[in-house]
Amino acid sequence: MLRPPLVDVAGRLGFAATPTFALMAWISAVSSPGMIMCSVASPLVPINDMALMYLLMSLFHLSPWLKLLSRGSQHRIPPTEGD
Repeated sequence: MLRPPLVDVAGRLGFAATPTFALMAWISAVSSPGMIMCSVASPLVPINDMALMYLLMSLFHLSPWLKLLSRGSQHRIPPTEGD
């Protein structure tokens, strides 16, 4: 069954969120040591608020990757005999 092109693009767009937010979390954590003064978090915490937000957003948008991995692993496991 062929899917419309917009549905295909929308499905693939979901894969872009997790790596983008993870990259933004890394950039935010590494490049802004001066922002810790404006942060509500303790100076002992090695990650600032923005980096934590981006990290959580990348985790929340991880479901397309998990679905892809679970779909791929179902095809790789050979059926067992006798089940």
